Amino acid sequence: MLEVRGLKAGYGLTEVLRGLDLTVGAGEIVAVLGANGVGKTTLNKVLSAVLRPTAGTIAFAGAPLPASPAAVVAAGLIHVPEGRKIFPDMTVAENLILGSYRRAKANRARNLDRVYATFPRLRERIAQRAGTLSGGEQQMLAIGRGLMAEPRLLILDEPSLGLSPLLVEEMFALIRRLNTDGLSVLLVEQNVVQSLEIASRATVLENGAAALSGTAADLRENADLRRAYLGM
Repeated sequence: MLEVRGLKAGYGLTEVLRGLDLTVGAGEIVAVLGANGVGKTTLNKVLSAVLRPTAGTIAFAGAPLPASPAAVVAAGLIHVPEGRKIFPDMTVAENLILGSYRRAKANRARNLDRVYATFPRLRERIAQRAGTLSGGEQQMLAIGRGLMAEPRLLILDEPSLGLSPLLVEEMFALIRRLNTDGLSVLLVEQNVVQSLEIASRATVLENGAAALSGTAADLRENADLRRAYLGM
């Protein structure tokens, strides 16, 4: 579904990604883990065609990644950004409808029903302004807006950020459920423990490159990872 080879990118003279390799297979959850500043956001910007790479190749669904954000969305690579980035003065329904602006417009009514079935709380707040929702509800709205575009691959950027422990549990259960329904997910997270519980494979970034890669089961038992991220 996604193949990244030798990816380099940065800002001006500052190189952030330094030869990153990454793959996501159809039906997989692949986690990209790491602390702030290691290149996770830069990776997402490159995959969304917001930032141009300086080297390397990216293939999506067997073809070169499109060069513009609109074309990336139209191809089915959908990014739910860190911080939700909802439109606070628009209603829940209006935010969701915008999710189908570039893709799946013909199926808008059907997909709205699916989103409301997945997130019943959003159905209860159809006419409510998005900025008045709780943090957890805003994250539901951001993911629901992404689902409106019928993604072939969904990038989730720090979906657990700022949520209570109970809502974090709910969020990871939701991601697992979406994947069980066949959705491929690139999960970009600082929450190492719970990400490795639901992912099939994972890559740990350090200084813009893959420090560790492998199956989630193997990484859970990796002594270096446990010392660096779990304090064990």
